[in-house]
Amino acid sequence: MDKLKQKVTLNANGKEIAVLHFGGENDYISLTDIAKFKSDDSNDVIKNWMRSKDTILFLGLWEQLNNPDFKPVEFDGFKNEAGANAFTLSPQKWITSTNAVGIISKSGRYGGTFAHKDIAFEFGSAISVPFKLYLIREFQRLKEEELKILGWSVKRELAKINYRIHTDAIKQNLIPKELTPVQTAIVYANEADVLNMALFGKTANEWRIQNPDLRGNIRDYASINELICLSNLENLNAVWINESITQKERLIKLNQIAINQISILENNENKTLLK
Repeated sequence: MDKLKQKVTLNANGKEIAVLHFGGENDYISLTDIAKFKSDDSNDVIKNWMRSKDTILFLGLWEQLNNPDFKPVEFDGFKNEAGANAFTLSPQKWITSTNAVGIISKSGRYGGTFAHKDIAFEFGSAISVPFKLYLIREFQRLKEEELKILGWSVKRELAKINYRIHTDAIKQNLIPKELTPVQTAIVYANEADVLNMALFGKTANEWRIQNPDLRGNIRDYASINELICLSNLENLNAVWINESITQKERLIKLNQIAINQISILENNENKTLLK
């Protein structure tokens, strides 16, 4: 199992359900929390579910499809015993006997029994079909929110890459070799504010004065649409610097382009995907 990257909480029909994210599609949902929809004794609910032959067959098939280290011989033993009155099975016994990865049992801060989302949804059906639908809906909402955050991060990184192109153009065309490091920094900051003025209508210093309680800089609080536009402005400004267009002319042109691009993005039919 990969290292835990994030823990979040869903609210499914008034019940808080913990979700552990290990990266990629490895989202594990708390069976312990789901079981509380049916009974306060979560362990018994889970164990009773795992006694069923249908459950064992489902768990075994999932492991065979997703886990190359799954032990089929041990699985066959559970499959043959499942459904008998004397048969009992705990998550811990299933995990240690078959080397299963679809269910995990954790102690401590994130304690409880968790299962891969495929298995958790199957468990939800056994608890309550309506509750399973609430669970799926909330899980989908969570993934949509994560995609929005990821989209913002990607655009922010793109803006940083394009800004490197921008600063290289400044270095090659606007900074004489005899300038001191302090003087060089002033030129860079001045050109960065050309972009800030064109897009945000204020310099970095003006933004800091207006927002003394915020950490970071003006670009850290930009929307995805603004970051898309900023990436375009950085590329254009770099080209115009190389063409020796004056700063005043560049600022006017950049501002006009910013107004036009933001207007297009905000009125796009798919604008919900860009925010």
